[in-house]
Amino acid sequence: MNRDLVLHDWLVAGIALAAGAAAGLLLRALLRWLGRHAERTRWRGDDIIVDALRTIAPGAALIAGAAVAATTLPLTARVSGFVNQSLTALLILIATLSTARVVAGLVQSVAGTRTGVAASASIFVNITRIVVLVMGVLVALETLGVSIAPLVTALGVGGLAVALALQDTLANLFAGVHILASKTVQPGDYIRLTSGEEGYVVDINWRNTVVRNLSNNLVIIPNGRLARTNMTNFTQPEAQFSIMVQVGVGYESDLEHVERVTLDVVDGVMADINGAVPDHEGAVRFHTFADSRINFTVILGVGEFSDQYRIKHEFIKRLHRRFRTEGISIPAPTHTIALQRDEALTPPPHAPVPHQRGSSPSTATELTDTRN
Repeated sequence: MNRDLVLHDWLVAGIALAAGAAAGLLLRALLRWLGRHAERTRWRGDDIIVDALRTIAPGAALIAGAAVAATTLPLTARVSGFVNQSLTALLILIATLSTARVVAGLVQSVAGTRTGVAASASIFVNITRIVVLVMGVLVALETLGVSIAPLVTALGVGGLAVALALQDTLANLFAGVHILASKTVQPGDYIRLTSGEEGYVVDINWRNTVVRNLSNNLVIIPNGRLARTNMTNFTQPEAQFSIMVQVGVGYESDLEHVERVTLDVVDGVMADINGAVPDHEGAVRFHTFADSRINFTVILGVGEFSDQYRIKHEFIKRLHRRFRTEGISIPAPTHTIALQRDEALTPPPHAPVPHQRGSSPSTATELTDTRN
């Protein structure tokens, strides 16, 4: 110190700190007002930016007040420099955290917009957040006077050892990046693997892919396995697809009438049931002369994979009721069995029964008469 601290110094420093705190509260109130207006817009990016500024603006105002307070105090050059470096590094860290939140939120918003679902792939979000945080920490260390060149070199050498130790983890990481970059699978898609797992893709993170099946259970699939296996994506290139329902009618039915009635039921289902495709043109295709009926296929339109069960359910009910009203039969398979009797081995209808042990006396008499 060049001189001793007096009451005036403490008073001025306190006023500077109070002014910084008051400015922080005013900025927070202003940003809360801006946040309410940002919620009314369609773009989600302004919500993310305002939310991040709520964190950095009050902290920056408070740090500015502390810096002004430090300049009013009679500090030595060494102490003053250390205080300024510390406050600058703290401001950089706060700005880094806010920037990481903004960038991660924007990446998540863009991913959600592209996939059309609320959830997005967290692998890009996490990678972006880590990169921003690492850069911010390195800048803060450089501000404090710590040389980062040896640290970067050590990280490069240690990275080789880490890469060898985490081969499976890194393989899953790059497999997840490849899956998302190639757009073969996106969050919200319904997929089915050849091994039997199927469901909606909830998230693709740095290690695995999370799939939610129709029973609302989560299936965890490593990214490396997902990249190597064969799969069917029921959402791409479009979510709408066709399903086929097998039906059969009796040989005595008028097939022209059957086709008209079936198409009428298809049109009703497509127009009334949620998840159907209203502009879908139904089709009926007769294809087999079976043992007891003529089989045909009905083609229905479905909005997405999980809608097919509800549409099949309603179509079968309506078609069955309509066929009964129209007098169209749906015969069940029948088998006719013809029995032939061998006359050489079958006794005459009135032939006496051979005597057996335990037979009644009248039976024994009949057996004797027969032998005579």
